[in-house]
Parts: sequence; C-alpha cells; structure tokens
Amino acid sequence: MEPVRNVLNGVLPRLLRQAPLTPEKVQFAWRSAVGPQIARATRVELRDGRVVVSAEDQRWAREVERAAHLILPKLRALLGDAHVTGLSIAT
Repeated sequence: MEPVRNVLNGVLPRLLRQAPLTPEKVQFAWRSAVGPQIARATRVELRDGRVVVSAEDQRWAREVERAAHLILPKLRALLGDAHVTGLSIAT
C-alpha cells in the first residue's frame, strides 16, 4: 500500500498544470510550495513568468530569499515550467 502523501504528490501537479492559469491557482501553488506559515506572511502574483512575492516584513522576505532554490522547483512542478521562469521579492 502506498501512502496518501505519495499519491497526492504525483497527482496534484498533473491536475494543477491542466487547470487554467488564474491568480487563485498561483496562490494555491504558492501555499502548497511554501507551507501555511510563509503563505500567511506573503502575497504572490505571476508577472510575465516571474512569481513576485510581497512579504509582510523583512524577516519573511529573507526566509523566502533563503528558500528560493527549494521553492522555485516546486512552483514549476505545480504551475508548469513554461509559466514560471523565476522568483523575485518585491521591495
């Protein structure tokens, strides 16, 4: 028997990539990629392929910056490589 987490990790990206690219989809992908704490402290939008992050303070901005190398591949898996070319933090 395979754990539910493994099944969801394989199915979720495929289902999400098939859905239309909307702000809600980007928000969902962001929350899935970063977890609830960072998601609550940040807002994101997709602009010309870049995921632009606005953090509520510098501490959260630093956390996102430090984890960008982990977050970006997750976002690409969920939204599609063609839609996500990079990540930047709005100041």
